[in-house]
Amino acid sequence: MILYVNGDSHSAGAEAVNSYCFAEDDTAYGSLGRKPHPDNLEVSYSRVLADNLGATLYCDAESASSNDRIIRTTREYLNTSIPNLIVIGWTTWEREEIQFNQQYYQFSVGCRGIDWPKEVKNIYQDWLTNINHKQKEQESHERIWAFHKELNDIPHLFFNTYLAFDSADQFDWTNNYLHPYDENQTYYYWLSDQGHHTVNPSSYHYGADAHQIWANQLTKIINESIITK
Repeated sequence: MILYVNGDSHSAGAEAVNSYCFAEDDTAYGSLGRKPHPDNLEVSYSRVLADNLGATLYCDAESASSNDRIIRTTREYLNTSIPNLIVIGWTTWEREEIQFNQQYYQFSVGCRGIDWPKEVKNIYQDWLTNINHKQKEQESHERIWAFHKELNDIPHLFFNTYLAFDSADQFDWTNNYLHPYDENQTYYYWLSDQGHHTVNPSSYHYGADAHQIWANQLTKIINESIITK
């Protein structure tokens, strides 16, 4: 059984056991680039879920990822492989992926972009000035719904990592989206309600114990309502 996981820093296990978000932040793993740090990935909900299900894990999650990137990289994976189960933790709506000179850049409010080319920094400043959060939420709602339909008969489970949709038009996701319209059921707020704290006051990331609890919650849901191949 192959479990494919995609998402942002929460799905990558950022800061779960050390302070790294990207593998390249640690000189010992510089060659891995923006992939999850191996030590954090090892205790992430992604790994625990795979172990719970007896599955081989393929994790495409990347810290600071936009939903654009999540959809693009999942499609790229599906061009060559069909997993038994897809689990995606969607990020906040304002993030966006921009392509410039054959390279992708992830835009989000507050990102630094220190190593970006000057042209990309200028594009980012225009983006930051003109962003419409409500419009981005609506676009994300519709895009994720279309992607859900695109996956068709591939078993999948979606959840929101931080924000829930605040939309008057609510789609019928059956069992494929974990409480998309309830903020209290997002990864971040559900774990907070369970008494978990982030790794430090300035972080939004949880430690290994919270990842274990979230993985167990997903395992229960998958076993009860998601039919895998």
